[in-house]
Amino acid sequence: EVQLVESGGGLVQAGGSLRLSCAASGFTADDYAFGWFRQAPGKEREGIACISASEDSTFYADSVKGRFTIARDSAKNTVYLQMDSLKPEDTAVYYCAADRVVVAGYIGALLTYDYDYWGQGTQVTVSS
Repeated sequence: EVQLVESGGGLVQAGGSLRLSCAASGFTADDYAFGWFRQAPGKEREGIACISASEDSTFYADSVKGRFTIARDSAKNTVYLQMDSLKPEDTAVYYCAADRVVVAGYIGALLTYDYDYWGQGTQVTVSS
């Protein structure tokens, strides 16, 4: 059974950091592309970071570029989102998604790809 479980969300002050985890089971994470998404109340879901299968090429939305980092730990079959310099506008539910897809050339396409597998989400709240 394919399953993704997010963890690591919580409450943090502006300027602080959080590290989100996406633990994969039922498949080998190295063979899948992953994306991190977030959704705040009343707003559209936003793709913020993605990583390609195998070669670990990454792409970030302008809203988080330079502050967030996506990475894969093959040994732990887990994908992470390191979030630094957090701002109140980062407050949202964060979701991990995965699919066995190979994107040729433009890795940023993974920010809008229709992923098959999704986690349950984890709340991130950044206070002023």
